[in-house]
Amino acid sequence: MKENLLNDASYCLGCIKKPCRNGCPLNNDIPSFIKKIKDSQYQESFNILSETTVLPSICGRICSHSTQCQGHCIRGIKSKPVNIGKLESTIGDISLKEDYPLPLLSNKKKNNKIAIIGSGPSSLTCAAFLARHQYQVTIYEKYNTLGGLLVHGIPSFRLDKEIVFKNISKILSLGIKVKYNQELGKNLLISDLEKKYDAIYLGIGGNISNNMNIPGEHLKGVYSANKLLETNNHPDYKDKYIIINGGGNVAMDISRTIKRLGAKEVTIVYRRSKNEMPVSQEELIAAEKEGIKFIYQTNIIKVIGDSNVEGIECLKTNLVKEKNNPRLVPIDIENSNHIIKCNYLIKAIGSHPDENILNTLDLTINNSYLQVNEYNQTSKPYIFAGGDLIGTKKTVANASRSGRDAAYNIIKYLEEKEITKTITK
Repeated sequence: MKENLLNDASYCLGCIKKPCRNGCPLNNDIPSFIKKIKDSQYQESFNILSETTVLPSICGRICSHSTQCQGHCIRGIKSKPVNIGKLESTIGDISLKEDYPLPLLSNKKKNNKIAIIGSGPSSLTCAAFLARHQYQVTIYEKYNTLGGLLVHGIPSFRLDKEIVFKNISKILSLGIKVKYNQELGKNLLISDLEKKYDAIYLGIGGNISNNMNIPGEHLKGVYSANKLLETNNHPDYKDKYIIINGGGNVAMDISRTIKRLGAKEVTIVYRRSKNEMPVSQEELIAAEKEGIKFIYQTNIIKVIGDSNVEGIECLKTNLVKEKNNPRLVPIDIENSNHIIKCNYLIKAIGSHPDENILNTLDLTINNSYLQVNEYNQTSKPYIFAGGDLIGTKKTVANASRSGRDAAYNIIKYLEEKEITKTITK
């Protein structure tokens, strides 16, 4: 593992201005952790990463490096960028193998108790940074395993679950307590937690697939990509033709999953061009290599069938530039109607939080998300929220950053009592 590190690390120029760091949602000090690799100081390298992240083995594998850290690398202007993702994940793996502890960030144990609801990247990061400041932290999780999206969303072929569980074990070793099979709004109530804890963090994500709002959407054979990935409860795909509607990482994950489960043909239909897809280039290339087909500039307007899906009706689109819109906008081309036959249609056009859960919280909601102020506070000042629940950009790194920010805001609230007591209107 260590043998290949030096060559990769030596390629880094150690830029003083650190553009790669600016490209990282977590603001990892990339040149500094790589410098420690060059000096063969691997634990010191891990400690530098730990200043900003607790998931290096995971982010190093699944982040969109080409548009984030590596996309800002000076080396990449004229040649290949430094392989930052590989360096980060390798240091993370070494830390797991050699059992490097996450460094504490305070020498004083605190009496304050904080409840963390959910255990995805946002919640795990929030819990870890609070525990490293020696607060008493308890995670409440609806399943009997921790990990959230990392376990119940990202397929194993993209993220080895053993790596995830080892990362979680390292975080729990900070003294964090866990209560499993606790589902918010059912056997877990905010009103009960308010009596026991000094602060609460909500990080339950937003994994309800957006509707397409087209005729036939409720036919048998129309599925949610998010739900399929979360529950792993799939129909029989063998010898079937599958259409995926969407162009993000979830679309790639579900398409590659279905292909592995025996589908005859898997096609992604996307209403914009290839260049407009929000998917990371790494995931797009992987899907193409695995034989996933793509149909661009095509808008699905109807699901065809009596009771079961038999196909989809589509229109071709033109892409136009609109003022103040950074993306090209798809406009349907009249009379370009055509039919594509399929057995199943999978929705992968984005997701949102569960409104049924939101409505049980007695907190202010804004456009289907929990409303928070700049300190991650909800309409109750001791209840904080982050990640997909508040509309954070849907990547693991951004969710983790949101959880870390919330942890420091919770600390500020508990220790200094200086931050605002009400959300920004």
